[in-house]
Amino acid sequence: MLKDFPSSFWRDAAKDDPTTSVHQDVTAEVAVVGAGIVGVVAALELAEQGKQVVLIEAARFGTGTTGYTTAKVSAQHGVIYAELIKTLGEEKARLYYDANIEALQFLEGQVESLGIDCDLERQHAYMYADSSSSAAKLLEKEDEAYATLGIDGGDATDEVNELLPYTVKKATVMHDQLQFHPVKYLQGLMKRFLELGGTFYEMTRVTGIEYGSPNRLTTEAGHTVTAKDVVVATHYPFNDFKGFYFSKMEVERSYVVSAEIPSAQFPEGMFISVDSPHRSLRHVKLDNGQKMAMFGGENHLSGHEKETFKCYENLGEFAHRHFGLESFTHHWSAQDLITLDKVPYIGRMTDDTPHVFVATGFSKWGMSQGIIAARVITDLIMQRRNRYEDLYDPSRSKWKLSDAARFVKTNADVAKELIKGKVKPAEKSLDELGFDEGAIVDHDGEHVAAYRDVDGNVTLVGSACTHMGCTVNWNQAERSWDCPCHGSRFKPNGEVIEGPAVKNLPRK
Repeated sequence: MLKDFPSSFWRDAAKDDPTTSVHQDVTAEVAVVGAGIVGVVAALELAEQGKQVVLIEAARFGTGTTGYTTAKVSAQHGVIYAELIKTLGEEKARLYYDANIEALQFLEGQVESLGIDCDLERQHAYMYADSSSSAAKLLEKEDEAYATLGIDGGDATDEVNELLPYTVKKATVMHDQLQFHPVKYLQGLMKRFLELGGTFYEMTRVTGIEYGSPNRLTTEAGHTVTAKDVVVATHYPFNDFKGFYFSKMEVERSYVVSAEIPSAQFPEGMFISVDSPHRSLRHVKLDNGQKMAMFGGENHLSGHEKETFKCYENLGEFAHRHFGLESFTHHWSAQDLITLDKVPYIGRMTDDTPHVFVATGFSKWGMSQGIIAARVITDLIMQRRNRYEDLYDPSRSKWKLSDAARFVKTNADVAKELIKGKVKPAEKSLDELGFDEGAIVDHDGEHVAAYRDVDGNVTLVGSACTHMGCTVNWNQAERSWDCPCHGSRFKPNGEVIEGPAVKNLPRK
């Protein structure tokens, strides 16, 4: 039903251009670490305003989180506005909406002015409850929040029942949102950034930072990048111990399968369910007149699900049951960071590092929030006031009771996983390890992470995550070692795929 190894539909548009990595010490006015939507938009914005910018990416361009999203650009972020009114008040809830709508408007204007062909189009965004009465009540409260805040939308139950091939109890719409092709978008921005004299290095992992005036970044290869201002746009901050960001976010993994379908068989619009299991639907119009339908969901805490391939199978079964699809062109997964109050951390990393900026915790809505982040940080570097900087300020200190409760739960779960990994027995012996299988095994009196490839070759690496020491778990669907504490991921040979870890698992 699915291709053997995950691949993203968006990555089909990637170009294998010549790669340049940092091979000597570099100096610039601004160093942007991470070439996803935050990093590239910020780098271009700063370059357009005359800053000398160096942009650094740990892997290949477009291979990070932005290339594995569903690429909805929306201010409808699930059932959020009723909660924001309750926790932050009406004024800040409206400010959150305004920030995201402004991001959509910015994106449209930027795509038009630069002539970027990235399949950008307006679509209504719908949330629905198909079975749960409690979920339907949440949507009723969200309708009330929309009315309170003056949001363009509201009840859409009859409309969604006409659009979808299954019945829903309740639905809510936010009108005129956006969807696009994220990799094509980044390519267009990168082209302009380089034309303006910006410098881009990929395959360069930043492993540390020496704070000062200027700041000094160190790379895995031992070179340094010196800059007055540093933007940490690495999804999960590589320097997360500064400000204890690891203690203030949960890490979730979610999945997508895609398939071609006749245009008439798949509705216009972007859809997401609010009851469990969550389902996300959207489409891309193809040149052959068909649509590429995308089905997302199956969220779980990163590193906590052993049968990860089952997540893809569940989405495939959903697509088959409701849309008659038998085979799928692509399947991929993504990692999302969720803050205590569900509002991202955007701005100065800490009060004592005024020239180090961070953007993280987008809670699955990184396309609009990423644009917000880039623009807020650009204004901070250019010493301009931004009306949204206080809302997203990472140092906001007035925790609500719900924030404190979430903080305690998040860190209790981490402590539980840390202890559990140290005391649990090996999963099997090395001899019992099958082909294309990974497990924690006993080897020479030590627990190690072992993987046997399809040819029978075995790779042994340390089982303790190099971030904070939690025992990694094998992710069969992605062929990776995943940390259940903070979401670091490693290849079978121990190389870092994504942070917060910056050091590889040691070979054994």
